[in-house]
Amino acid sequence: MAVKQTLGIIKPDAVERGFMGSIVERCESHGLSCVAIKMKQLTIPEAQEFYKIHRDRPFFNELVSFMTRGPVFTMVLEGEDAVAKYREFMGATNPKDAKPGTIRYLYGTNVQENAVHGSDSLENAAQEVSYFFSASEIFTRESSEKI
Repeated sequence: MAVKQTLGIIKPDAVERGFMGSIVERCESHGLSCVAIKMKQLTIPEAQEFYKIHRDRPFFNELVSFMTRGPVFTMVLEGEDAVAKYREFMGATNPKDAKPGTIRYLYGTNVQENAVHGSDSLENAAQEVSYFFSASEIFTRESSEKI
C-alpha cells in the first residue's frame, strides 16, 4: 500500500473540551503522521461550501451552525492507506454505534457532536485537504527528509 493523505477535522465540541492533543496522539499511535495542522474559526460561507454535499439534507443548517460555533482543528494525516485507516479508528458517525476505543466512542456525544470529521475517499481527501491547506503548508515525510 502507498502512503496517502487524508483530512481530519477535530470539531468544535472536541476542541471546546480540550481533546486535540489526545486525538492527535491517537492518530500518531495508529501510524498516521500529522503533516499539517491549523486551528481555524470557520465562517458560515466556508462551512456551507465545505459541507455543500449535504445542502439538501434536513440537518444542513444545524451542521453549519455547529461547525461555526467555535474553532476547529484541521489536520492533514499521512500514512499507509490513510483514508481507510483514519475512518476505521474514527468510529461510526453515531458515537453510540462506535466500537470501544475509537475516537467517536471516546470523545463524541451524539450523531452531530461526534468529535471528528474524516475524508471518505481519496478523491474527497484531495479536495478537502486543498480546501484548508496550500501545498506549501504541508510538510510530508518526503519533504521533511529534504531539509
